[in-house]
Amino acid sequence: MTITEKAAYLRGLAEGLELDASQKEVKVINAMLDLIDEMAGEVSELKDNVQNVSAQLDEVDEDLGSLEEEVYGGCSCEDEDDEDFGGDECYYEVTCPNCNETICLSEDVICDGQMDCPNCGTPLEFDIDEVDEDDCGCGCGCDHHHDEEE
Repeated sequence: MTITEKAAYLRGLAEGLELDASQKEVKVINAMLDLIDEMAGEVSELKDNVQNVSAQLDEVDEDLGSLEEEVYGGCSCEDEDDEDFGGDECYYEVTCPNCNETICLSEDVICDGQMDCPNCGTPLEFDIDEVDEDDCGCGCGCDHHHDEEE
């Protein structure tokens, strides 16, 4: 039974008592029933709004997932297999010092020197000179999956 159905049931019970509407106690009961009806309507409307917002949020989440895959190349920072990172292209795991989320970035993004964390928006700065110069095979002199924080 929904909240609006319960409110209607209570109103029906009160009307079934056939109370004298001119008595003070009955006026209070009727005022409370009106309030319950109004609250039930508001709660139902809020529930509908939450369901709509939830559906929209799911759509935004899917769109964001697609965008992240397109921007970051769909790399999986959890897997250390170079083939998952686009063959010879270098990728870096970077941990944001603010939200502690690890993101996977291409060498191009690192070489730009800075970006905002996609999770919390904190500005991240990178100094490519601090990277170990172990040749990863891509000719850039970097180390695959190098962790760097600034």
